[in-house]
This record gives sequence, structure tokens and C-alpha cells, in this order.
Amino acid sequence: MTTFLVGTDSAETSEKLLAYLESRVVDGDEVYAVNSLVGGDRSNDKDVLAGTEALEILKDGVGADTHQLIRGNSPQEDLLAFAEDHDIDELVIGIRKRSPTGKMLFGSTAQDLLLETDLPVVAVPLVDAV
Repeated sequence: MTTFLVGTDSAETSEKLLAYLESRVVDGDEVYAVNSLVGGDRSNDKDVLAGTEALEILKDGVGADTHQLIRGNSPQEDLLAFAEDHDIDELVIGIRKRSPTGKMLFGSTAQDLLLETDLPVVAVPLVDAV
């Protein structure tokens, strides 16, 4: 039995992650899906709705136990804390291709997760291969 934690931020991300999970999840596995929002003036109703829609895709697709977290934390903080609290075996995240400047200016949740955990992390490309 494997316990997966999926981090998602949009319906498009969830669709890509679902394609991976459908080939991986078997009977007896558990799937948790988390949408993390900072909250306050950095999150609005549109963000909450987008997160809810993203989580529904994973709930409908693989029966994920869904959680929308609005705690004032960064996504990587929320995902790592959730992983520790729920004895997660594998993290599943999406990655976008970004320029070095884009990474420097905006940070990278994927990079932070990879550097801060000893769990296996599956990074699913969010763009189609060229």
C-alpha cells in the first residue's frame, strides 16, 4: 500500500497529475490532494474556486481525500507538514519550464520541495513535450 500526496494549484495541473496517478494507483493505495493558498490579501475568491475545482478533478479521478489549506504558509511548507502528519510515501507535483531569471525572481515550489524532503518526489511535466 502506498500513500500519495498530490500538490495542485489548478484544474490543468490536476489533469496532468491525474494522468500519472491513474497509471500508478492500485487498490489499497491512499491519495491525498492538497491545494495550498497563502490567504489574506494574497488569495482571493477566484483562487479559492480554482483550488476547489482542481481538487475535485483528483477526487473524482482517483478518489483523493482533498484538502484546501489557507494557513499563511507557502505551498512547500503546507505540503511538507501534511506529508509528515499523514505518513506519506510519495509526493506528486507538477513542474513548469521556467527561465533561470523566472526561477530567481519567483522562487520554485518544486525546487524547495526537492531540497527540503527525503521523500520520493515525482515531478510531472505540465507542458507537452515538443
